Amino acid sequence: MPAAARAAAASLAMLAACAILGALPAHAQPAAVPGAPRIVVAFANEPEASPGPAGATGSRYGGSDYRVGQGARREARQIASAYSLRPIESWPIKPLAMYCVVYEITNGRPVTEVLAALAKDTRVLLAQPLQEFHTLSDPPAAGVVYNDPLYDLQTNLPALGIARAHLRTQGEGVRIALIDTGVDTSHPDLAGRIAHTHSYLKGTEPSAPSRRHGTAMAGLIAAVANNHTGIVGIAPRAELEVYEACWQLEPDSDAAACDTFTLAQALAAAISSGAALVNLSIAGPADPLLSALVQRGLAHGITFIAALAGPDAAFPAAIPGVLVAGGSERALPRGTFALPSEHVLTLRPSAQYDFESGSSVAAAELTGVVALLISAAPTHLGTPAIATLLSAPADEPPHALDVNGALARLAASSGGAGARVAAH
Repeated sequence: MPAAARAAAASLAMLAACAILGALPAHAQPAAVPGAPRIVVAFANEPEASPGPAGATGSRYGGSDYRVGQGARREARQIASAYSLRPIESWPIKPLAMYCVVYEITNGRPVTEVLAALAKDTRVLLAQPLQEFHTLSDPPAAGVVYNDPLYDLQTNLPALGIARAHLRTQGEGVRIALIDTGVDTSHPDLAGRIAHTHSYLKGTEPSAPSRRHGTAMAGLIAAVANNHTGIVGIAPRAELEVYEACWQLEPDSDAAACDTFTLAQALAAAISSGAALVNLSIAGPADPLLSALVQRGLAHGITFIAALAGPDAAFPAAIPGVLVAGGSERALPRGTFALPSEHVLTLRPSAQYDFESGSSVAAAELTGVVALLISAAPTHLGTPAIATLLSAPADEPPHALDVNGALARLAASSGGAGARVAAH
């Protein structure tokens, strides 16, 4: 075996053996120095062997009981005294016929200087730093581990950096108005998240299966985290105020419709409720009455979130001041916030779960993200400030939101007061 390979092998074997503790005899050892650097030094070891039976062939290593020879012990003490070293641990290495010792350098000399001197000392076989090694396992994605069994299927949350954001805030204290179909408030993943429900539909109360779209949006925004159930919402500690203004058009379908009358009642009630945010995952033609209501809400400091729709759907996305969300999977107009919108896992009525797609999804996600910002802000956070925190630089096209970048900018702008850690 080449000399270099033998030295490397000896070094590795020595470090492995030194993991087992063996005390050196104490002979006027230097005092311990807190934080002193440590080195490994090896000596040739001729072991003390117990005499064998008459006529037996002697064993250099004394069978399985490999001992430390007097010569090695003496040299270890001499080296400690000569170089101001304090022995910490030691052990004989049988395969290499060595005795290795871990020393602390007690006189403040640099490690490199001490090792260079030891390398020239004929009593020493090997001297090197006591090094540290690490496993190569990947850490958890963002320092937060959820016990919700379907979390691993929520590809939108890692894309937005939500687990890391939840270390700062989870939407505590934020009231969100959800204007949509009704919501299945009995869903176990919404327990404690629904503050009130209000219906503006006439006739028979819709059954739970007829509240698909609203339930899906509610789950994206505020599904309970770490409840051993289902999924995690983007703002799992926010509260939802549900305004049922739309009706489902077909069984087992997300298609739903609203009209000026039901929406006007819902908007008026939402503006009066004190909610900081209004989610409108709907779209339709320009409507003067509804636009006036949204503008009134904006003037009172309420933030409105809309879903991107076609050019003929001016309400509510075309109203100045409304934050608009679209799918990050496609090209978007400037000023639109990009969030995942394809095959995103969320809630279904009757304790079910399924995947949802469309700009409605992006709008609900943006509502959850804005709730995180509002919750983390030390003072009232208006819509213009929210838009600035979330916006990509002017010379960049829209891209998936940098939620943690927005939270960091918020903390910096408020002198760190926006930083808070949310307990699970």
